[in-house]
Amino acid sequence: MNTKQLARIHKALSNENRLEIFLSILEYEQKDFEATPDCIMQKIRRNLCIGAPTVSHHLKELSDAGLISTAKDGKYLVATVNKDIIKDLSNEFNFSGMNQ
Repeated sequence: MNTKQLARIHKALSNENRLEIFLSILEYEQKDFEATPDCIMQKIRRNLCIGAPTVSHHLKELSDAGLISTAKDGKYLVATVNKDIIKDLSNEFNFSGMNQ
């Protein structure tokens, strides 16, 4: 991962609402229950008290940074976390090789 990619990811996650949306999508994927795509977006809008256009803007920013992928499912937009980016970020900040 180069510094330009890393800066773009940090910029996307520096917005409090985008960070909350990203964490909500991540949590949704980790849970083992059935929910509709609309359900998670309604939950996000309700929890953050923001409108659908604002959520769409934040999803686009997260997608542009490579943190999520989005796909249409009928009238819904389904967002999934890019697991490769999460792995790369984890490796990027692995400081276990540093002397203590």
